[in-house]
Amino acid sequence: MMEPDFQPHPLLRNRHAMTIVNNFLWRRFPVLDQAPCESRMIEVGEESKVLIQCHWQKDRSNHPTALLVHGLEGSADRAYSKGTGEKAWQAGFNVVRMNVRNCGDTEHLSTTLYDMGLSRDLGTVGMILDAELGHPVPGIFLIGFSMGGNQALKYAGEMGEQAPSWLKGLVAVSPPIELAPCADSIHQGFNRIYEKRFLFSLLRRIRRKNRLFPGRFDLSKIHTIQSLRNYDDIFVGPYQGYGTADQYYFKASAMRVMDRIRVPTLIVQAKDDPLVPVDFLRQPCVKDNPFIQILLAARGGHVGFVEGGGPRPEHRRNEDRFWAENRAVEFCRTVADSPQPHASARIEEQISR
Repeated sequence: MMEPDFQPHPLLRNRHAMTIVNNFLWRRFPVLDQAPCESRMIEVGEESKVLIQCHWQKDRSNHPTALLVHGLEGSADRAYSKGTGEKAWQAGFNVVRMNVRNCGDTEHLSTTLYDMGLSRDLGTVGMILDAELGHPVPGIFLIGFSMGGNQALKYAGEMGEQAPSWLKGLVAVSPPIELAPCADSIHQGFNRIYEKRFLFSLLRRIRRKNRLFPGRFDLSKIHTIQSLRNYDDIFVGPYQGYGTADQYYFKASAMRVMDRIRVPTLIVQAKDDPLVPVDFLRQPCVKDNPFIQILLAARGGHVGFVEGGGPRPEHRRNEDRFWAENRAVEFCRTVADSPQPHASARIEEQISR
């Protein structure tokens, strides 16, 4: 576990300011927006498809692929997804931005909901992409943000020693690897602002789903929902096959399988994350796993990590302010370029410079 050289923007040293501003900053993506984009639907389960946005390099089979997965109530068009995608594209990766089930205006593509532990969809998309690329090397890297990070870590842990050959590594930015404490944290103090925003979006989505699939969901208790835990108890737990909210949180948390991860993994986290307690990263099943590298910054908020304009190391002079995006692509590029199956020493040396 390393404390990196991240220097927050001087106006964003408050954890909430960092979290909120990075979600509302207007950004341009001139390189990615001009790159060819193929929109595709992939079947991930019975009566369920996901929409992915693919940016292919010329001679795509000879380039590694970055598969990007967004956070709760996000989409493939979130700034952090497009920003990371642009950096990955410039670093020579194919870029695939995935919408989780129902997200990105795709409620009509699935009769089910989605949840924080829906790792199997990542595996299905990765397997199909690998088969179509027709080349086991250089493979696919998962890059997940918040919920997407938990899903990516959970998938790698579930696969363990049997991880597919196409999965070369993964990055998780601000992942909620233990969901129950996160559900408690977001219901307290200033965090209620985030909770209310998520609830507004989730309840609007479940009403839309009910119009698309009449009778599929019982909305009789929707007026009683005052927290994410309430929502998960009424909808996600039972409809996604977990049972109660507590059972859902336990089963869907990547924490259950972190010790089984056997591919190069980078976790980027901030000590001041308002939504995700970081103590779980210090558990032996995480910190003692030699396949996991952890960059634990003093500040950064939740999926924030906007840098100031101060001096930077020579190798980072040309980077923009979005530090976590740069670290994610740097890690994947280092692993892709390494001849070793698990180049932990080299990776740690490079990302800690």
